[in-house]
Amino acid sequence: MLPKDAHAEVLNQALPYIQEFRGATFVVKYGGSAMKDPSLVEGVVRNVLLLQLVGIRPILVHGGGPEIDIWLNRLGIEKKTLDGLRVTDDATMEVVEMALNKANRALVAEIQRAGGRAIGLSGRDADLLQARRISEKLGRVGEVCSVAPDVLNAVQEAGFIPVVCSVATDEDRHPLNVNADSAAGSIAAAVGANKLILLTDTNGVLSDRNDPNSAISLLAREEARAMLADGRADRGMIPKLESALFALESGVKRVHMINGSTPNSLLVEIFTHEGVGTMME
Repeated sequence: MLPKDAHAEVLNQALPYIQEFRGATFVVKYGGSAMKDPSLVEGVVRNVLLLQLVGIRPILVHGGGPEIDIWLNRLGIEKKTLDGLRVTDDATMEVVEMALNKANRALVAEIQRAGGRAIGLSGRDADLLQARRISEKLGRVGEVCSVAPDVLNAVQEAGFIPVVCSVATDEDRHPLNVNADSAAGSIAAAVGANKLILLTDTNGVLSDRNDPNSAISLLAREEARAMLADGRADRGMIPKLESALFALESGVKRVHMINGSTPNSLLVEIFTHEGVGTMME
């Protein structure tokens, strides 16, 4: 337990950040192993709700890879990946949409259990996320080509936290599986977010993927591009770095990549001087 003066110091550090970010929009992408542990889910949800209570406008975007894998295994459908993305045939797309909608409702329920108000959205609702297929090899996997920010603005203006799952619609109004990191980056760009926060399974971006203690505190855009070009970014980090670069180049002020499995990492990263992950600007 922290001594009383330490608690006071944390609050003192938070004050100027709360004043700076009041009224700003933060897009938080949630996924990975942190979604499997109920105590971690509760902690992330409480952190997001606290953001809203201090005047920040959070948008929660999520994937659900582990849940999708569970259902694919139960149904005897083989999991296939290519360049870090899930190969999605028609049968897999049905499972993806089912699993993500289930995860979405669970997150909405958790927010409301904590005393907040949330509305769950699929990217297909009101054409929130429109996408085009990436390639024939990937099947029903898309990249976002447009976002309808008015949908999210309406939800926020009504006092609700939007919770968005990463399924998009194509030009024929059929579902496409969209990487949640990419979806979050596109949403952050479309709404003019102050911050994009990507919760990961590591302590940020690692200079050595085999060393969990090699997190880079401040990552320059040029270095991120170099990591993508020379292979230092592994398959899971590739869409995160690409999403971060897209968001920054589209006007988002800062991107943070932090470990979603570390309790209260979201609050520590945003409201303290040192932070706990990787920041890009």
